[in-house]
Amino acid sequence: MAEDNNTPQAGAAASGDKPQLKFSLQRIYVKDISFEAPNSPSVFKQAFKPKVNLDLNTTSTKIADDQYEVVVKVTAQVNDSETGTTSFLAEVEQAGLFRISGIEGAQLEQTLGAFCPNLLFPYARECVDNLVNRGGFPPLMLAPVNFEAMYAQRKQREAQQQAEASTH
Repeated sequence: MAEDNNTPQAGAAASGDKPQLKFSLQRIYVKDISFEAPNSPSVFKQAFKPKVNLDLNTTSTKIADDQYEVVVKVTAQVNDSETGTTSFLAEVEQAGLFRISGIEGAQLEQTLGAFCPNLLFPYARECVDNLVNRGGFPPLMLAPVNFEAMYAQRKQREAQQQAEASTH
């Protein structure tokens, strides 16, 4: 009898002040992947003393009215800490399709810029580790990332830039 819940009274109550919040992760996929070991096989003859340079970036794109693609791009360049020789360069763009409705403005922006990347990053970490391991190197084992803090820092930088631009 669950169908009886769609009575006019229930519909009127449901369409009150706030639109109903809906959030679902529809698909997780690798959008782009790249691995380079430009100095192989000679790099395998040396002791592995890595110096890791990590770059993280997130983007979001509106696909339809309530559908968004969020991409977490992880670029890891590992050099020998003594010689500076590049051991490998791994790049992964981990993406997800999200259906989001009932959220607007700053809250939607934070959801796309922090919450969604937090959901995607473990998949990106696993992908990078697998890629690096298949390249003949030990797994990179990237530490967890606080995308909430990254988002807050980005918003603070944007506010500072706006303040500086308005004073000039």
